[in-house]
Amino acid sequence: MSRSRIPFAQSWNRGPVGPPGGKPVIVHLVVNLELWRFDAALPRSLLPAPHGEPRIPDVPNYSWVEYGLRSGLPRIMNLFDTFGVPASASVNSMLFETEPAIGERVVAAGWELVGHGTEQRSLAAESEHDTIRTTLDMLESFSGTRPRGWLSPGLQETFDSPDHLVEAGVDYVLDWAVDDLPVWMDTRHGSLLAVPYNLEINDSLLFGVEKHPSREFVVRLSDTLDVYEQETRAVPRILSLGLHPHIIGIPHRFKYLEEALNILSERSDTVFMTGSAINDWYRSAVPPPS
Repeated sequence: MSRSRIPFAQSWNRGPVGPPGGKPVIVHLVVNLELWRFDAALPRSLLPAPHGEPRIPDVPNYSWVEYGLRSGLPRIMNLFDTFGVPASASVNSMLFETEPAIGERVVAAGWELVGHGTEQRSLAAESEHDTIRTTLDMLESFSGTRPRGWLSPGLQETFDSPDHLVEAGVDYVLDWAVDDLPVWMDTRHGSLLAVPYNLEINDSLLFGVEKHPSREFVVRLSDTLDVYEQETRAVPRILSLGLHPHIIGIPHRFKYLEEALNILSERSDTVFMTGSAINDWYRSAVPPPS
């Protein structure tokens, strides 16, 4: 399999797509709500162990993520409520089982739930089918609504992931950062829409991997908007901001999230949309291939 399931097309070969409501900069706020196990190795570390010897339990790094759920998430939710903007929450479904108060707040806020595995670890090929269905079932049981979207933990898929997702009833996936507009994927069970999930304005990459100063979040946002301002005269662009409460919810970074929302809200060409709203807009404009 030398190529992915997405037919290759460069941006100048994409057909015309009308912007939703005449707003060509589509902002998608994606907040990742993750369960990092206290009794297992953690997905990422902020503070290395002495002599590089990992320990379980990993108290400092577990605390880093726990702080995000306890303090960072309330900050983010209050901010989004102040601005009146919609959001998508990619959720490890077991988090709502272990901490239902988080789920109740998120559902009450009207955030769209997106499947994100049962806990924060890569999907195993031998159990992926069951994990996808379990995740969706658990989130549907909690909220009363079955998720229409999916974001794999760490954006890691197997060769069969798209097939399993469509079979489970998923409409769109956020793993594929290959374009500035949605693209159709081929699966054994029909088409799956890949909705953009920008990697390089993702707080995890900016601060967890590349270790940039906090203001870099706004610098990259502003530079991206400068380029989009020229391109969106002809075609819409999706600006997806991947956010983690234990990263962007830390006080010295949080102020730049607020600044970013100010920048975006003051523009006349932006519209905030959830993943399902983007999915529905694009499906209407560019139906899936027969």
